[in-house]
Amino acid sequence: MNALVTELQQEFAAQIEETGELLGKPVVRLRREALVSFCQAAKAKGFDFLACLTGVDRPHERSLEAIYNLYSYKHRQHLIVKTRCPYHDPVLDSVSSVWKAAIFLERETFDLVGIRFRDHPDLRRILLPEPWQGHPLRKDYPLEREQFVNKDAQGRDVVSFDSTEGW
Repeated sequence: MNALVTELQQEFAAQIEETGELLGKPVVRLRREALVSFCQAAKAKGFDFLACLTGVDRPHERSLEAIYNLYSYKHRQHLIVKTRCPYHDPVLDSVSSVWKAAIFLERETFDLVGIRFRDHPDLRRILLPEPWQGHPLRKDYPLEREQFVNKDAQGRDVVSFDSTEGW
């Protein structure tokens, strides 16, 4: 374990639910309430790059998980940060104030998995049209029900469930 991660683990010991390693990279799973303060501390210690953010549906735990891949260019070190939110309250605090890249990464995670990010400056769909129903990377997404996107007379996106509707 590298010194930067050890310092963070000691500083946030009460908010860390689990630690480990994945492919040689340290992993920390936090309580969701500690996410922003942990990320601010991580950035202050040199984790200046949010390389990736993704969401995962954990149906056996009835939760959604956000996974943040951080990197420190100065120290050439990785850190994976995970946090979960329950299905009935899929909300995390936005880290867009820590890393600007989170603005787009959180929108993608919202669009595909359905995690809402509190205090996000522009939380809306980024890949699918606004009227799209559901979040395609959720395990409960209905694959047998196709959605089609057309344009109405004013040029707005319209989603239908019948491929001939609106043509």
